[in-house]
Amino acid sequence: QVHLVESGGGLVQPGGSLRLSCQASGIIFSFDLIRWYRQAPGKERELVARFIGGTSTMYADSVKGRFTISGDNAKNRVYLQMNSLKPEDTAVYLCATNQFGMEYWGKGTLVNVSS
Repeated sequence: QVHLVESGGGLVQPGGSLRLSCQASGIIFSFDLIRWYRQAPGKERELVARFIGGTSTMYADSVKGRFTISGDNAKNRVYLQMNSLKPEDTAVYLCATNQFGMEYWGKGTLVNVSS
């Protein structure tokens, strides 16, 4: 049974930082298979960060230079370091993976950037 659990969200002031974690279990884990998305109220789900070809990374234009994705195979965990947060970063952040053609999603963690 594939299981993804996000954590680390919360309320933060503009300009602040948070580090999200995605804990994976029940899968053949390689951190480069995990992707981070976000969904703000009334908006479509957006791909925020992912790995490409192992260690290369890609980011949505809106977060480039502020967010960093990283992984730890020993802990079955992927992180999303978010710096210089803006109110428009407010969203539920979710991690996802594809295993043998099946998409699996966590339930998400809420990030609220507000003063």
